[in-house]
Amino acid sequence: MFTSRAEFRTLLRQDNADYRLTPLGYELGIADKGRMARMEEKYRKSESFIDFFKNTSVAPEDINPILNRHNSSLASQSDKLFKFFSRPKITMQDMMGLAAVSGHVTNNDLDREMMEQTEIQVKYSGYIKKEKNNAAKLTRLEGIKIPENFDYSRLKSLSFEAREKLSQIQPRTISQASRISGVSPNDISVLLVFMGR
Repeated sequence: MFTSRAEFRTLLRQDNADYRLTPLGYELGIADKGRMARMEEKYRKSESFIDFFKNTSVAPEDINPILNRHNSSLASQSDKLFKFFSRPKITMQDMMGLAAVSGHVTNNDLDREMMEQTEIQVKYSGYIKKEKNNAAKLTRLEGIKIPENFDYSRLKSLSFEAREKLSQIQPRTISQASRISGVSPNDISVLLVFMGR
């Protein structure tokens, strides 16, 4: 409920709640077949539209009027639509002004929700990738155990605050230690070196 308190809040957005929760709801018998099918269609068509943006090139003469309208630097050569769409201020409505984009929307019967999901995924792609990498890193750190009753005072390279907090809380893994307020990434590096990682 309180995504601001979540570790990976970029991944826990309201626009992707159906992706994350409908399969679980279906498994529990809360969501029916129709709802599950609708979610799968939205997901499939949004992903296909994202691939379209990644794989379709646009000529400078077609994209520059849009870029110029938003005071964005102009294209000097053809490039992928995804690159231009990722820019600030460039919206799906702008992209719909391109024949290739509006044609894809019509031919694939995309609705507002699918287009909105595509726009969010394109705009936040960099942040989402970074968050997924962080989640994978924390999962790896979960496997690195810290000995019970570890004496953190031995590690002089740790910040004073980290030593104090780690001694008080006694986390069981490096991943748990990394989630403690006051324990910096540098402190985690010190622990990893000490644990021989």
